[in-house]
Parts: sequence; C-alpha cells; structure tokens
Amino acid sequence: MLTTQRKTLILDILRRDGQVIAKRVAEDFALSEDTIRRDLREMAAEGLLKRVHGGAMPLAPDLRDFTARRSVSSQIKARLGAAAAAMVKPGQMIFLDGGTTTAEIARQLPRDMPLMVATHSPTIAAELEHHPTAEVILTGGRLYKHSMVATGAAAAAAISQLRPDLFFLGVTAAHPVHGLSTGDFEEAAIKRHIARCSAETHVLLTEEKFDLVSPCPVLGISEVAGLIVPMEMTAEQLKPYRDLNGAIAAA
Repeated sequence: MLTTQRKTLILDILRRDGQVIAKRVAEDFALSEDTIRRDLREMAAEGLLKRVHGGAMPLAPDLRDFTARRSVSSQIKARLGAAAAAMVKPGQMIFLDGGTTTAEIARQLPRDMPLMVATHSPTIAAELEHHPTAEVILTGGRLYKHSMVATGAAAAAAISQLRPDLFFLGVTAAHPVHGLSTGDFEEAAIKRHIARCSAETHVLLTEEKFDLVSPCPVLGISEVAGLIVPMEMTAEQLKPYRDLNGAIAAA
C-alpha cells in the first residue's frame, strides 16, 4: 500500500471514529506500528491531525478571541440566528450563550414580542439594550474574557435559579463520536449546567465546526433537542449527526 493511500485511509478513520489508534490501524493494514506512527508524525506536520499518545485526534479549531470572531460577520450566521429566533414564542424565557452566532439571535428577536432573555454574557445583554419588550437577566460570575461569558461558582449559583424554556448553545466543535466541545474547562462546565436547567437545548453550528474536537466536552449530539445548521451542508455531511439526532434544521 502506497503512503498516500495509507494517509487517505487514516483520515477516513479519523473522520469516522474521531480518533486513530496506531496499534489497531497497524493490525488492520498488516503493517508495523512504527510505519503508522511515522505516517501520523508526517500528517501532524502537514496540519492534518493532532498526534496524541498511542495515535491521533482531529485538529481542534483555533481559539480566536471574541473581538476577532466578532469582526467576522457572515450571512450564514445571520440565517442561523433568524432560524433560532423564529423558534421563540411570546412569554418564554430563553437563555443565550455567549458568541457571535448567538448574538445574531438577539439581534433578530421580534421587536414586538414580550419575552425574558437570560444570559451570562455582557455582550449579549448589550445587544438587547434597545429591544423594547425583552426583559434581560444578566448573571454574574468570573468573566472569561476570551469568550466574554461569566463562569465559576457564582455564575452556576445564579443560573440554578432559572428555568429557561430554550437554551441556545454555542460550541467550537462538533463530532459524531466525541459530541459537542469547547476550548475551556470552566466554560464547558457552565454550558452543561445551563443545559441541565433548561427545558430544551438547541445548538447553532456553522460548517467549519463539524467533524472537529475541542479539548473540553460539553454534551453529546443526542443530548440536545436539535441542531441548527447551514442549508449548504450536504446530506452526506449530516448523516452521522442525523443518525444521532433527527432534529436538524437547515437555515
């Protein structure tokens, strides 16, 4: 088997399983483990995967700070935000996670709809400054400046007093095996806590977040009520996720 063929098959395994175990791949290919490890080292150097003890994992997305992410505006995020906003009913309490995509939800909530919006993100709260009928609850806590959200015990205690009808979750990566994940341990813990306090959790995902794994797990794909994804994604791309969660809305 040619080196290029091996590497293609290794990438297929990585996309399918979310990890590559060098010993298992060597047995499947009837090759030495040293050969597979060399392939993995080369692929890591080429930026195709991340080497870990005993094998490899998908590359985690870069953790760009909030200001950098806010400068990247896209029609796709606006569509996802509009689809999420359309799910909200008058009189409901919704919880908006921090992030540039969830900010689009705040911007597109109907101006005449009475509702309560809870958030642990001061930037999300600021988006609702001029919404005439939205009551805003901003929970406190230790500010994680990278994502501009409150984390820690104080944030968790305040969130425990709320029972949102809908939680719109933001993550940095989604994978059919490893689920939804983000880059910070404390932020991941707060996201899980909000989901536990909410009746339903929906996650907005842009295409570049699929088939990747960030260091800190949040929830499994099957643990959320639904996914809101770009309409440009193909049925083949979404099949592993649809098998786990049939409630996928394209926007």
